[in-house]
Amino acid sequence: MKIGIVNPYSWDVPGGVQFHIRDFALELLERGHEVKVLTPAKNTTDLPEWITAVGSSVAIPFNGSVARLSFSPIANARTKKWLEEGDFDVLHVHEPEVPSISMLALRAATVPVIGTFHAALDYSFSRSVSSPALDPLLEKLAARIAVSAEARRTLVEHHGGDAVIIPNGVDTRFFAEAEPKEEWAATVDRPVVVFLGRLDEPRKGLPVFADAIGAVLQEIPGARFLIAGRGGAHEFQAQLERFGDSVEFLGGVSDEDKASLLKGATVYVAPQTGGESFGIVLVEAMAAGCTVLASDLEAFRAVLDQGESGALFATGDSADLARQLVALLKDSERCSALAQRGLNASRRYGWDTVTDQVLALYQTVLVSAQGQPADPSALDLLRGRNGGDDSE
Repeated sequence: MKIGIVNPYSWDVPGGVQFHIRDFALELLERGHEVKVLTPAKNTTDLPEWITAVGSSVAIPFNGSVARLSFSPIANARTKKWLEEGDFDVLHVHEPEVPSISMLALRAATVPVIGTFHAALDYSFSRSVSSPALDPLLEKLAARIAVSAEARRTLVEHHGGDAVIIPNGVDTRFFAEAEPKEEWAATVDRPVVVFLGRLDEPRKGLPVFADAIGAVLQEIPGARFLIAGRGGAHEFQAQLERFGDSVEFLGGVSDEDKASLLKGATVYVAPQTGGESFGIVLVEAMAAGCTVLASDLEAFRAVLDQGESGALFATGDSADLARQLVALLKDSERCSALAQRGLNASRRYGWDTVTDQVLALYQTVLVSAQGQPADPSALDLLRGRNGGDDSE
């Protein structure tokens, strides 16, 4: 199958959508499909041959963060050229509601188009204003995917229609097979608690995490807190230096180091305060066999099976985070049981499973476009993932 995939965000600034598209494309290539990806990117030196860049992007505040998008006449012309040369069987655009090249590709496409929606928002003024103009364009989509119930809710509330829920994929094997680094690995006397995320992005929750450290160390003096992520953290480093070697800032880490960090940790804490539609790093931690303690966001509750596959604390509440973390660290049997249930649950997010779901949707869309009856097995698979149940 010839598959075109469009990423709206700059490849130069890695994020969840870019990682999703990269790993999905690699899985498709491994299965023998012909795959091309279109993306904004300024630095094209290290891009593989199957990725085409439309040029640089501009930074726009979006969903509590900053998105780098491309919507210029040059980008539009290059998008059209890529579509013509690609001669795809199916086009898969991510976040087509965002003003970037996914929207441009959807407008220009002449083949069946599938759209994936990632964002979760309580309310967006910009979307409410743009919805009347955007909704007719979204009607061009042959099928819609939402990566979670929260992403589906956002889509339905702002644009109507519906979507099949197919979760983000994770290379679960990569995290399961990781080897912990000795300097980061937990011991009986020194449990390790990990934070991963942008340090200068408030919604990632570093302030909530930092404010809980003192209370935990009072109860468990041997605990170590390893904080990894890009962005300035001088304020927090000054605040936490009084704890000495109990707190360590690692800076940005590679994928390999992230896997090693999670593999050797006792608990991974996800203290995000909002704006999360899924929670890939939760699944990564679960696949590594690390116990997860996450804020009580709807998206996180879904990934953690409402607290069965990981622990939850009140969102934004550092005191509750500290209480829940101390309880986990003092109860090794519960901690281990949660880690095992999390490991088992992580398997449903493996790329082999997720890719089967997406390919089934592609096939159903293509068969429908040709006016033929759909494969019942593909429809059953899709119903099994969606089934009218928003708990996924």
